[in-house]
Amino acid sequence: TKAVVTVPAYFNDSQRTATKDAGRIAGLEVLRIINEPTAASLAYGFERKNNETILVFDLGGGTFDVSVLEVGDGVFEVLSTSGDTHLGGDDFDKRVVDWLAGDFKRDEGIDLLKDKQALQRLTETAEKAKMELSSLSQTNISLPFITATADGPKHIETTLTRAKFEELCSDLLDRLRTPVENSLRDAKLSIKDIDEVILVGGSTRIPAVQELVKKLIGKDPNVTVNPDEVVALGAAVQAGVLAGDVSDIVLLDVSPLSLGLETLGGVMTKIIPRNTTLPTSKSEVFSTA
Repeated sequence: TKAVVTVPAYFNDSQRTATKDAGRIAGLEVLRIINEPTAASLAYGFERKNNETILVFDLGGGTFDVSVLEVGDGVFEVLSTSGDTHLGGDDFDKRVVDWLAGDFKRDEGIDLLKDKQALQRLTETAEKAKMELSSLSQTNISLPFITATADGPKHIETTLTRAKFEELCSDLLDRLRTPVENSLRDAKLSIKDIDEVILVGGSTRIPAVQELVKKLIGKDPNVTVNPDEVVALGAAVQAGVLAGDVSDIVLLDVSPLSLGLETLGGVMTKIIPRNTTLPTSKSEVFSTA
């Protein structure tokens, strides 16, 4: 089975190679690895004729990517990409877990984080609460028989409001700003130049995340794409291009990280700067010390 596999845009070479190896182990012939925000732009811009500058805001379970692209008439050009490979929905869940466990420890003197079974239940409940708070202003958390002592079983019964959730995650929300600002700066654009904002990944359903995007870019995100499916649709478009079923599409992606080598004194000498359009080749002559 042939496949086009997508990865977070900010993955480095070893992470991409590991993903490709995983595909091979699973019995897939990996034809191409493409970046998730780029795949999302393919799905969004497929069959659109007018030129647009779009910002793809991709917040998944474990990673965060931002890409700025020019899309139109079958040409998809990535202008810049930025991100954080250690920021995603799981971090938001963990804040709720820590809050629940902290309250329980204060009240009962028991650390649930050291109990694997309890931690698993806390994590599942935290994720469910987070999802419910995308449409409700508060949610009830009920964990009967979370643990037991000589006095008998212990339970957790509490309420988490959306405001409290946003307070618990305020620093995570702040961390979303920098990659957006960096990608605009690297693309040499201002927020006025962005025509559309595309939200990708289930974590973009968090109302505070949507508010932040609106505040940063000054416009409502595009709601015509499904954040859960848009990357897979884009990968399918790329597969169609490789199979020859889809024509008139040119994809110009960039290197998310600078590439270079270590020279005397442990200094990295950049050969290919980040956000260089791919494919590219550069050569430089070095002598041994």
